[in-house]
Formats: sequence, C-alpha cells, structure tokens
Amino acid sequence: VHVTESGGGWVQAGGSLRLSCAASGQSSSNIGLGWFRQAPGKEREFVAAITYNGGSSALADSAKGRFAISRDNAKNTVYLQMNSLKPEDTAVYYCAADIAAGIFPRQSRQYYGYWGQGTQVTVSS
Repeated sequence: VHVTESGGGWVQAGGSLRLSCAASGQSSSNIGLGWFRQAPGKEREFVAAITYNGGSSALADSAKGRFAISRDNAKNTVYLQMNSLKPEDTAVYYCAADIAAGIFPRQSRQYYGYWGQGTQVTVSS
C-alpha cells in the first residue's frame, strides 16, 4: 500500500486548506486511512481517521468543529478539510493506512503501517 499526500501550503489564520491523500496498492479501498501531524519539537499526533467505507470517522479534540475527513473510494482518495486554521495547526501532515482496521477508525499510530512523506501546512498569525 502506498499513500501520497498533497494540498499543503501557507495560509493566514482563519483560512482553509484541503489536504488529499491518494492510496494505491492491493485493496486500497478496503483499508482505514488516517491523518496525523507533527510540529517541530513535538510528537506526531492523531488528527483524524476514517473507516474503509467512510461509515465511521474520528477527529481529535483539537480538530472537532473545524476539520472534516471524508473519502472517495472511486478515486481511492481521502480528504482532510481544514477550516478556521490557527497558528498552532502548523505542522507536517501525514496520511497513513491501517490495513487491519475494522468498522471503527483507530487513533493510535501503532496501527498504521504505511505512511506518506508528509505535506507542510503553515498557518501565519
């Protein structure tokens, strides 16, 4: 399984960005996908995740009310819509695949065995 992120960039506080993650490989439409982020000097943290069929999703508390995750299995792509961005959202955002995910999205990094290279998101104040 391969995942590739796109859509990062620079935005002013209060602005929006949409990240995309294209998944490829065996059964890429049957895997859970998640977004994590890592700011300089900090641990990589969970942002959002969605099940293989989009039937269930989860958001970190910091993302609730501002971010939304969705997927289009016809395109093998998952999206992270980020609104009302804050400077503290500045980080490298990573997409990851959980090939053993079930009907509930998992939030721990340990379940995600395939990672993209990351895309930088910078939010200026």
